[in-house]
Amino acid sequence: MDKGVETTGDVGLDSAIKQWLEFDKNPKTAMLVREMVKEGAVEQLRKCFAARMEFGTAGLRAAMGPGVSRMNDLTIIQTTQGLCRYLERCFADLKERGVVIGFDARQHTASGGSSEHFAALAAAVFVGRGVPVHLFSVFTPTPYVPFTVSHLGLCAGIMVTASHNPKQDNGYKVYWENGAQIIPPHDRGISEAIEEDLLPWPESWDTDSASQSPLLKDPYQDIHREYMQSIQQHCLHREVNKHSEVKVVHTSVHGVGHVFVQAAFKAFDLRPPCAVEEQKDPDPDFPTVEYPNPEEGAGVLNLSFALADKEGASVVLANDPDADRLAMAEKQPSGEWKVFSGNELGALLGWWLFQCWKQRHLQGEPSASVKDVYMLASTVSSKILRAIALKEGFHFEETLTGFKWMGNRAKQLLDQGKTVLFAFEEAIGYMCSPAVLDKDGVSAAAIAGEMVSYLSSSNSVSQQLSAIYDQYGYHITKNSYFICHEQETIRRLFERLRNYSGENSYPTECQGFPITGVRDLTTGYDSSQTDHKAILPTSKSSQMITFTFANGGVATLRTSGTEPKIKYYTELCAAPGDSDVNQLKAELNKLVDAIVEDFFQPQKNNLTPQPE
Repeated sequence: MDKGVETTGDVGLDSAIKQWLEFDKNPKTAMLVREMVKEGAVEQLRKCFAARMEFGTAGLRAAMGPGVSRMNDLTIIQTTQGLCRYLERCFADLKERGVVIGFDARQHTASGGSSEHFAALAAAVFVGRGVPVHLFSVFTPTPYVPFTVSHLGLCAGIMVTASHNPKQDNGYKVYWENGAQIIPPHDRGISEAIEEDLLPWPESWDTDSASQSPLLKDPYQDIHREYMQSIQQHCLHREVNKHSEVKVVHTSVHGVGHVFVQAAFKAFDLRPPCAVEEQKDPDPDFPTVEYPNPEEGAGVLNLSFALADKEGASVVLANDPDADRLAMAEKQPSGEWKVFSGNELGALLGWWLFQCWKQRHLQGEPSASVKDVYMLASTVSSKILRAIALKEGFHFEETLTGFKWMGNRAKQLLDQGKTVLFAFEEAIGYMCSPAVLDKDGVSAAAIAGEMVSYLSSSNSVSQQLSAIYDQYGYHITKNSYFICHEQETIRRLFERLRNYSGENSYPTECQGFPITGVRDLTTGYDSSQTDHKAILPTSKSSQMITFTFANGGVATLRTSGTEPKIKYYTELCAAPGDSDVNQLKAELNKLVDAIVEDFFQPQKNNLTPQPE
């Protein structure tokens, strides 16, 4: 250990701390480490230094603080150096094309970390290697980074954000040259490159010099203008929008979305949405919500409902803090507010975008063929798009969970000359424009606003959702999660399901509900395939099992890539015209109760249900 610092008594831990203190130039994180050593906080130190963060959902996400398992100046520099080395190997023209870096409004006083500062450090690494960097001068929505990669033909993009995670977290999301989030083998290649040389390059700390370099450019004005122009092509009802009397409330939940959603509504000639004043401006403390995640539903939207009631607004739109997700709610005749699930909003936006495509087609859009139209959804999302596709004649595909898979598949289809109208995941993520090969809450907000405007003369949004289900078949879903911080508990739960009644045997029934099929994307097993090998890619680093039931129900259990959760997703479908929705809901509720009782109950002491 360096002079003046006590030892912990753990040789390996002491070695990791010694290296950290030699490398780290941030006085706040260095001081925090020294204080933990002095106080003998060995367990806390182990959490900080036990294992380096691994690339998960297209990058990194963790709490801000000192140590190799946390987001801080040193890990940002080490990560970016590894990324830079990997890009140098992949792109001979890296120094001509360059990269883009964006950031949200997060910050962490104790460790001196902030998204803006982390972005500046990442820029310094690239500039120090002679790589041009397009560094946004102000916070932006996450979708602006993949848009910039595609629009400017860059080699890669970095977005520093933890999206909707708790305030202490931050993240580092990486996009490839195709404008989509990285997938294997790039994640592994970057991880290996990081480990090759952990010593910071001297210029990596020099943000002042980097800020003065001619290699550093601010793309904000041009990209903001180009983005708004690109989404305008999806506006088909400008005259309706101009004269619509519909009032909409929008909240950015203390994130970055306000400025950009206002601009997107203006681009569509929609009436500006009423902003929730208390949540309009970025605030890294998220003071009005327990979780800054509109996916949690009514609790996050209470201020929006109050403003809507005051202003006479019928619809609420909400973005998460980095504005890549969108939630929507509508006031019902009873006076209650209905918060649409991610699957319900996916059904609405998918229906709407296909109606818009048909209108263009009828107006003689060149080379428009329904057989070349595609929609995508993740495997845990509702299959309502599949039902619409079967009836309307376009293609539907499912991918693994996460927009990194949908974005890359969309790019492949676009390169084949196909039209990708829409992609969504049930976690309120929507890709409504191929200009951004990722979920985009800004364009989705404007397109949802136009849909609401168009429907207002004849239908409510809720009535339109019912009409969609009447036409294509009801798709009833029920999703939730358990919080679990113990990896051993998670392992036991899933291994029990794989060895249910003996070694290598999955359950054949669940509390009286017969199981007809099992797909395990952790091990690669799929009972529906002749060779029992799954078609979708598998990953041993995450848990995911899907059960198909004799009553047509489907249930997937999986771990989250970014949060300490075990999630479950369930769906029951009815044929078009089957109006007994209440019976369908009752059947699904019984199935979910059985799954929770049988599959989760044995580990209940270490699981916390989703908060109400």
